[in-house]
This record gives sequence, C-alpha cells and structure tokens, in this order.
Amino acid sequence: MTAATARAHPNIALVKYWGKRDRALNLPAVPSLSLTLDRFRTRTTVVWGVEADSVELDGALAPAPAAARVLAFLELVDPRRPPCRVISESNFPVAAGLASSSSAFAALALAASAAAGHDTEPTALSLLARRGSGSACRSLWGGFVEWPLGERSDGADCHARPLAPPDHWDVAMVVAIASGAPKPVGSRDAMEHARRTSPYYATWVQTAADDFAGARAAVLARDLQHLGEVMEASTHKMHATLHTARPPVLYQVPATIACLHEVRALRQRGTGAWATMDAGPNVKVLCHRSDAAEVAAGLSPHVAHIEVLRPGGDPALEPR
Repeated sequence: MTAATARAHPNIALVKYWGKRDRALNLPAVPSLSLTLDRFRTRTTVVWGVEADSVELDGALAPAPAAARVLAFLELVDPRRPPCRVISESNFPVAAGLASSSSAFAALALAASAAAGHDTEPTALSLLARRGSGSACRSLWGGFVEWPLGERSDGADCHARPLAPPDHWDVAMVVAIASGAPKPVGSRDAMEHARRTSPYYATWVQTAADDFAGARAAVLARDLQHLGEVMEASTHKMHATLHTARPPVLYQVPATIACLHEVRALRQRGTGAWATMDAGPNVKVLCHRSDAAEVAAGLSPHVAHIEVLRPGGDPALEPR
C-alpha cells in the first residue's frame, strides 16, 4: 500500500475551451488559454492498494456518478490497478462554474501517478489529466497556460504548456460568486448540446483561433485592454452557443447580469476591468492588481461573496 497527496489550483480560461472534436479522448475543437489562480485549491489523497475502492469528496462519500468518473480515471493511470481510496476536498464551490474540475483532476492525476510510482513529469500529467477533464490539462502549470489543438488523432500531442509564469504580470482576478449552488446542467452535457443544436457553434469554432492568437500576444505584451477585449468576446460567443441551443441553456442569474453591467460601468469610469464567465453564473473580472479593491467594491453590492485572487503556482505533492 502506498499513498500520495497532491494540491492543485483551478484555472480560468481567458479564451474558452468549448466543444470537442473527439469526446472519448477529450480532444478540443478549439485552442484555449488560461490563468491559474492562487488560494483556491483542491487537495487529493490517493491510497494505492486497499481492500475496496472508495471515493470521498468534501467529507462525504461521492455520489455514484462522480465516484465512477474518478475510478474510471484511475484505470487510465494503470488498467491493472489495485483497489484504491481517494479523498478529495476543495476550498471553493464545486460544479458552480468556478473550474473546480480543472484542479480536481490535476490533483488526482498527480496524486494517483505518484502513489502508483508512475511518471509525474508535467507534460505526461497534462496528457493524463486531459482525459479526466479537458481544462485540467492546463492546471499542471501556474501562471498563464496555453492549450493548442495538437495534430495527432490519438491526442498524443494534445497537452497544455506554460506561456508565462505567475510573476510575469501583476494582475488580479476578482471573483464575484453569484451562486455557489451546483449548476443545473454540467459543462460536458452543455458543451455537447450546444455543439449539436446551436446554429452559432460553427462560427464559434471558426473564430477561436484568432481569439487564441490575440490573447497569447496580449499576455506576452502585458496588454490588458487587448486581452480583456478578446476575453470578453470569447466569453460572450461561448454563451451565445448556449443561448441559441435548442432548448437554450441559461446559467446567468440576476446577479450575473448586474455584475456584467458593473464591469462596463467601471470601464466607463476609467478603471481597466474585463469580465469572463465559464458555464455557470459566477463572474470573474481581470484587472491590474492595483485596481482590484475598486473592482471588488463595485461588484460587492450585487453578490454575497467576493474573492480577490492572483496568479497561482504549479501543483505540488505534499511531503510524506
């Protein structure tokens, strides 16, 4: 019996991953670019070699579908694995549009590989984590991370890679939590539903490469306005595929809309702030660190909880 514990941070996509060209391998239809956050984290322990499989999430036995997903992922680590115990907890709301699956599967990939005595090199882990949750492949690095499409049909070259370290740019991500409740439609199902039924999905795919290139250049040049404009365009295009799906998928709540209007008002008052949203109701606002307090103050009347986060670091194993 061996055990390993890993911590990983979630990442927020600035240019969105939305849609798959291969569902079984989690190969994306579009390239994406993200920022790994500090303070939010998932801590996962894997005990390799016990009497029977078990999965605990945030202090309780995992529901059957979640447990099955975790155990299926362990089969990717080693198809001949022994029974395992997995204990995972996150210090932020899960399944609420805050990218919890990115930190969850990055931490699981690292902890399970270490417990099994397998390779823990980041690129190998990125390829592995992608199979559990596409966005998790980006949480194997801190700072700004890019995920190109790759070219191989088997996905062997479809992994994330670091673009700029956490100290590259003194920015902040202000997170306005409009709702911490689990979202009504999971990202995987919503993504596929939009792909099948939205008339705007093809346009989303066709324009994604330009968004990716523009955001990449903006990060390297530390051009917040350019990055913010591309980021907001990517967000609203992604949600347009949801709003035009049949039936539509609507994640926003009134507080979401109020926050989006407040971000626009902040810009009109001269504060550089741009919004992004994942598949959920919560709004994330990118700004310079020096403006984070003003942004948080502007958003706070509209939501119950605000977090101010900065670029986070790489995942890590805890000492044994």
